[in-house]
Amino acid sequence: MDDLPKKLRERLSARSAKGLLRSLPGIEDLIDFSSNDYLGLSNISKIAEMAAVLLEEKGLGQGATGSRLISGNHSLYAKLEETLATVHKSESALVFNSGYDANIGFFSAVPQHGDVILYDEYIHASIRDGIQLAKAKSYKFSHNDAYDMQEIVVRLRERGQMNSGTEVYVVTESVFSMDGDSPYLKVFADNCREQGFHLVVDEAHAIGVLGNNGTGLVQKLDLETQVFARIVTFGKAIGSHGAAVLGGKSLRDYLINFARSFIYTTGLPPHSIAATLASYNYLVSSGRELNRLRRNIDLFNSEIERLQFNEAGNGAAQVLFLPSSSAIHSCIIPGNLKVRSIAFKIRAEGFDVRAIMAPTVPEGRERLRFCLHSFNSKEEIVRVLQLLAIFTKEV
Repeated sequence: MDDLPKKLRERLSARSAKGLLRSLPGIEDLIDFSSNDYLGLSNISKIAEMAAVLLEEKGLGQGATGSRLISGNHSLYAKLEETLATVHKSESALVFNSGYDANIGFFSAVPQHGDVILYDEYIHASIRDGIQLAKAKSYKFSHNDAYDMQEIVVRLRERGQMNSGTEVYVVTESVFSMDGDSPYLKVFADNCREQGFHLVVDEAHAIGVLGNNGTGLVQKLDLETQVFARIVTFGKAIGSHGAAVLGGKSLRDYLINFARSFIYTTGLPPHSIAATLASYNYLVSSGRELNRLRRNIDLFNSEIERLQFNEAGNGAAQVLFLPSSSAIHSCIIPGNLKVRSIAFKIRAEGFDVRAIMAPTVPEGRERLRFCLHSFNSKEEIVRVLQLLAIFTKEV
């Protein structure tokens, strides 16, 4: 019996008619060029063994049993947060259940009435959702454009919408999830320092990939003291689950008291915290996976150049790889039908490469999104790009 209200049925039907209906994927044995497990840490047996030892040492079971403010603040939380603060050179760390929870909790609680949020137009959906819940006014600036951000500031001041009592939060990411690019973070940091703004950086796709031991772009550039808050997540290169907000001790205290996504939810189970702690311990002691990943990124970029994807006359009309030194590489193929067709052909050859279609990305900016990993072989990287070159010439 279909008891879905009419308006909801109409929304589903409209999405289906456009060929954009989402569904959960099945289990397929394909070569991974789509997951966020950049270092392959989710499948390293040594990490699982280290996590099991931690659980046994603490005598912890399966469930958190309650929120962290009641019964769920088991002993591994403190150990993980101390480790995060040390590794990331932060005064403190507060663990949330996911990156989405961290962003919702932070942005709904921190900016206040009369404050201003300036955010990159390509910012992640979880941050947008958090900003929508915020009490502050928000304004987007052009992607990675510190000049445009400053122009907005000038206009707001001219209109009297910013004064000496206005707290300003500038929000960006260290690696953007769809384009794989990074801002000139030092420019943003210097700008914020000069004007007394609060810089917030989501490092979800930089952790495990950029910087010494994969500690992120902020630390790579020695900007820890110039960033008000960093959001780091564990479900990508760390290979586990959860997230943390890094910042001052007072910020941690404030979030414990006012971040609703932290207060009103059951804590993470001990095995999730143990897995994250074990992954961090492994990451800082072994650079093997990170070195492999960086070699694969270099190889991927050299193959793009060798196959002349971005050169005129290559026979693959409107194909453009966006520049990236991260694990995310996007090939722009305008048109939902076209990009989906090419993705289907590549998958039929055994490679898991995903089409990212409008409205997830702007119309005309549809793309194939390649996620690189430490475990991808040279042969796999060369072959998947050869297939792409063949199939783009056919459409």
